Amino acid sequence: MDKDLGQKRAVQYLYPPSDPFDQRMMDVGAGHRIYVEQCGNPAGVPVIVLHGGPGGGCSPAMRRYFDPATYRVILFDQRGCGRSRPHASVTDNTTWDLVADVERIREALGIDRFVVFGGSWGATLALIYGITHPDRVRHLVLRGVFLMTRRELQWFYGGGAGQFWPEPWARFRDMIPEDEHGDLIAAYHKRLFSGDLRTETRHAQAWSAWENALASVYSSGQGGEAPGEYARAFARLENHYFVNDGFLEQDGWILKNVDRLAGTPGTIVQGRYDMICPPHSAWELARLWPDSDLRMIRNAGHALSEPGISAELVRVMDQIADANA
Repeated sequence: MDKDLGQKRAVQYLYPPSDPFDQRMMDVGAGHRIYVEQCGNPAGVPVIVLHGGPGGGCSPAMRRYFDPATYRVILFDQRGCGRSRPHASVTDNTTWDLVADVERIREALGIDRFVVFGGSWGATLALIYGITHPDRVRHLVLRGVFLMTRRELQWFYGGGAGQFWPEPWARFRDMIPEDEHGDLIAAYHKRLFSGDLRTETRHAQAWSAWENALASVYSSGQGGEAPGEYARAFARLENHYFVNDGFLEQDGWILKNVDRLAGTPGTIVQGRYDMICPPHSAWELARLWPDSDLRMIRNAGHALSEPGISAELVRVMDQIADANA
């Protein structure tokens, strides 16, 4: 790792911007239509990008982690967010619906197996997809591992991370009356689904600001105010999934089923100072998954845009490309 990496901008490690060669809206049933795009080399190694949140949506910068001459890059906005419609909808929007959507995309694009690339919630979804369809995965590339456990939710929404970031934590917590501080996920749920657009948007922006404030190791603690429409989809979907424990059968489901990834190679890129998804989850996953390679990035937090994280992810994808040459 470069000595001065933390002082460099992540963008210098990325490939140049590129435009999609294919964009479509795909009907996945139950009233949902999801946005799907492809860029890079149509005959290249297929890689599907799973964005975070749930509810974050894809961005053009996500195309730039892959050599466009080598990879056929598929990005899509998961149900209810980004360019997918209906916007901010949680109806028929579960983890298993998203796993089915990945399969629909794979089949529609005529892909047999692909590299699955995901960070944060995208890493969660990548793991669940890989456990469910191991024969469809060439390699899992994960960043900022989140295992969708109650322990992780308690850390972030129960005051653990707030011990390190008391100022943004107080702003997030104090949006809620003191007698509801015992379960902030439930308290925000009541307001994010109140039916009053102003109330939903105000609390969605507070929810989003708390997460944004902690995303980077270089953060000042000021999360900024996300645009209302984006924040509402992000917060509602994230809260919906968390209230429902990720729609998994039991707490710790991923680690209890990780043996199904035997023989599936994986690379885990984890920020040492990730305050949103602490490194213990990535370490525990790697310990139980012998075919994985854990790369702990010093002086890095959670965000995809961290210089050390971006540099390592590009390096990983170039290494996979060389192996497939």
